[in-house]
Amino acid sequence: MTLRNYLEKAKKEKWAIGQFNFSALEQLRGILGAAQKLRSPVILGTSGGELGYLGLEEVIALFEIAKAKYRVNAFLNLDHGKNLDLIKRAVDYGFSAVHFDGSGLPLEKNIKYAKKVIECAYKKGVLVEGELEDIKKDNLTSLNKAEKFIKETKIDSLAIAIGNRHGFYKNVKLNFNRLKEIKEKTKVFLVLHGGSGIPEHQIKKAIKLGIVKININTELRIVWKKSLAAAFRTRESKPYKILAVVQNEVQKKVEEKIKLFGSRNKI
Repeated sequence: MTLRNYLEKAKKEKWAIGQFNFSALEQLRGILGAAQKLRSPVILGTSGGELGYLGLEEVIALFEIAKAKYRVNAFLNLDHGKNLDLIKRAVDYGFSAVHFDGSGLPLEKNIKYAKKVIECAYKKGVLVEGELEDIKKDNLTSLNKAEKFIKETKIDSLAIAIGNRHGFYKNVKLNFNRLKEIKEKTKVFLVLHGGSGIPEHQIKKAIKLGIVKININTELRIVWKKSLAAAFRTRESKPYKILAVVQNEVQKKVEEKIKLFGSRNKI
C-alpha cells in the first residue's frame, strides 16, 4: 500500500491519517510504537527547521531503520517546504510526499512554483501537498482560488484554512460550511493543519466532511517537554531511563490521536 492508496482508502471510508512531526528520537519511536500497537498507517513529518537540526541524511537513515524495526506502514513527508532546493533533495532522497508552502506568495507565483515542485516530484511518484492562505484564525480558503490552484497545478493534496491555526489554541471553531463547499467542488485530498488542540467533536465532523490527513506537531512537543521536565525533577540521571519515560508519553498521545482519527486497524 502506497501513501496514495491509504489516502484514497481514508477518503472512501471517512477516516484520516495522522501526520506526526518529529525532531527527536523519542518522538520517532513513540510515533512508530503507537502505529505498531494500533496497526495504523502514519505519516512522519519533518519541517525545514527540524531537518536543519537533525540533518536530511540522518532523518532518512533513522526513518528506514525504525520503519524496518517496527514493521509499520509509515511514510515520510517534508512539512512546510519553502526552499525548492530542499524540496528537490527530499524527493531525491526518497520522501513519500512533500508539502510546498506557498501561502506567503501571490496566487500566480504560488501556482508557478508549485508546478516546479510537481514536475520534480511526480517523476519519482512523490505526492505533493499545496497551501494557499496562511493558516490562522481569520483566514478561510477561497473556493475560487482553490479551484484555480488545483486546476492549474494538478496537485494531490491541499491544506485548507477553515478556522484552524498552526500551534495549540483553545476555542477553535472550524467553518464546516467552507469545508463542505471545497469538498463538493474539488477532488484532491483535503488536509487539516494545526490539529493540536482542536476539540474532538470538531475533528470527527471534519473527517466526516472530507478531511483525510491531520497534522499534529505542537501537542507532541508539549508532551515531550512536560514529560522531560517531570523526569528531571526526580533523582534519576541516566539518559536512557529519562528518555524512555518521554518516549512512552509521546506514544500515549499518538495512540489517542490515532483512535480519534479512525485509522486504527487500517493496515
